[in-house]
Amino acid sequence: MSIHSTAIVDASAKVPASCEIGPYCVVGAGVELGENCKLHSHVVLGGPAKFGHENQIFDFASLGSEPQDITYRGEPTWLEVGDRNVIREYVTISRGTVKGGGTTRIGSDTLIMAYTHVGHDSQIGDHVMLINGATLAGHVTVEEWAVVGALCPVHQYVRIGAHSYVGGGTTITQDVLPYSMTSAERDTHAFMLNKVGLQRRGFSAERIQRLHHAFRVLLASKLNTSQALQKLRGESALGEDVELLLRFIETSQRGVIK
Repeated sequence: MSIHSTAIVDASAKVPASCEIGPYCVVGAGVELGENCKLHSHVVLGGPAKFGHENQIFDFASLGSEPQDITYRGEPTWLEVGDRNVIREYVTISRGTVKGGGTTRIGSDTLIMAYTHVGHDSQIGDHVMLINGATLAGHVTVEEWAVVGALCPVHQYVRIGAHSYVGGGTTITQDVLPYSMTSAERDTHAFMLNKVGLQRRGFSAERIQRLHHAFRVLLASKLNTSQALQKLRGESALGEDVELLLRFIETSQRGVIK
């Protein structure tokens, strides 16, 4: 068994010899690990909790902690985690509550990225991906193969349907249809030149005026992007700043925000 000298493993924890426990990890009472699990460093596992085999848990993750529920009074509740999951840095997963069934469950073959939170009594299916900063309230169900994008808050009791994809930054307050692509509307615009920032960086009035003119052509005229580029390219004495701006647009692979 590979347990780093700085790790703390409770005497009641079940840790097979094939597991690797890295520096400064804490494995608490009532924790059971399957074969070939790896805790990288500074991982905290609270119990009662049962983990399947070949799970990788990265630095500073905290799994199996008490639920963040003001009605919780220390009752014995559980966390169950399947096999071959990758749980990245600073992930937090809470145990269940008595009123919610008692158990938070994570399936198998999931990828749970950094800073994700899985609240008490949530049920996460196999092959799910929770992208960086996904935040699941209590009692959330995420069905198999679903993807929840970065920085998505999910309301309690919501279901995310199988094979669905939730775009990053989307607030979910109702159930997400299976097989769907669901995303918040992205009405994002570039609305003016960063004049104050450029002045603070020592840009001369002439440089700022040239950029201001280019931005008016790009953003405030009735020309589309190609037409605006053509008009600006036809002008003389663009200056290096406007030239940089135009090259940036011309080399964009995904288009630019206007």
